[in-house]
Amino acid sequence: MISTRWLLPLFIFISFSLQAQEQSYQIGLIGFYNLENLFDTLDTPGVNDTEFTPSGPKLYGTRIYQEKLDNLTRVVAQMGTDLTPDGISILGVSEIENRSVLEDFVAHPRIADRNYQIVHYDSPDRRGVDVGLIYNPKYFTVTESRAVPLMIYETDSETRIYTRDVLLVGGDYDGDPLYIMVNHWPSRRGGEAASAYLRNAGALLCKNLADSIQQANPAAKIIIMGDLNDDPTSPSVAEVLQAKRKPNQVRPGGFFNPMWEYYRQGLGTLAYRDAWNLFDQLIINRKLIDPRQEGYHYYQSYIFNPSYLVQKTGHFRGYPLRTYSGDTYLGGFSDHFPVYMALIKPQDDGN
Repeated sequence: MISTRWLLPLFIFISFSLQAQEQSYQIGLIGFYNLENLFDTLDTPGVNDTEFTPSGPKLYGTRIYQEKLDNLTRVVAQMGTDLTPDGISILGVSEIENRSVLEDFVAHPRIADRNYQIVHYDSPDRRGVDVGLIYNPKYFTVTESRAVPLMIYETDSETRIYTRDVLLVGGDYDGDPLYIMVNHWPSRRGGEAASAYLRNAGALLCKNLADSIQQANPAAKIIIMGDLNDDPTSPSVAEVLQAKRKPNQVRPGGFFNPMWEYYRQGLGTLAYRDAWNLFDQLIINRKLIDPRQEGYHYYQSYIFNPSYLVQKTGHFRGYPLRTYSGDTYLGGFSDHFPVYMALIKPQDDGN
């Protein structure tokens, strides 16, 4: 059993509130959600998906697949609607089998009216899962995208480890040049320390991509998001990527990690052995933390963890309510809580 605390957003570095000011603000919400093995029900050649088929050990058929979509879209439909009825404008996702499941996801009646569009590339991951991005074209226009391979190798050989690519998406976010990197870094399988070099490689790839973007376009606003399989204090995030705990620690070209404060307070997005980890993170560059910059800037971040996403009974009471425990169907959502952030910009009086 793990204890869960439900707190208001912990890190608010802007002294005003949206409601308290005479100035009105436009708001945009951007988030990330690990969808925990969102597979279709087909046995696809070349993909390690046998357990997620009707004849597999999980008996994963159409009914369970549809219930999984119902549950996940319920979450996305509600995230952030207390701030804006439009909800999430951009959502990075991980643990999806292919584009087809994302198409089913965005077409679900709970969220179909948002007209979410999809960015997805098949990755060489040995588990058969990818990352992806959905976005509301009312807010975001994609001008470029590509899958950037993470080239990592076994320490005792030249054997490549096939993992998820980094999805890089650039475009216009309501007038702002915005770049997003969606990540699902290698797991801690084999031990946290022994596998750390794999996640360090993911962090270095993101840092190099960000450096190139900022050199080409100093006005670019950048969000690095994903299931990093590391916490905000881990070397990959705090040292290699150099994502800082406080905005005033961020140097030009550097990054701020608003999830750090949640982690310091003992909160997380997934639980393991009765302890919280905060692997699901949203990390932003300096252009997004300075309210003096034109356009959108960071307001605050959230872990979306309403009570219906939490397991209520048993040894895993207090954990995120997942779809399966082993091969036993629980009818839950995901083993991760989603995260999102609010960006705001002053609204012209004439609007």
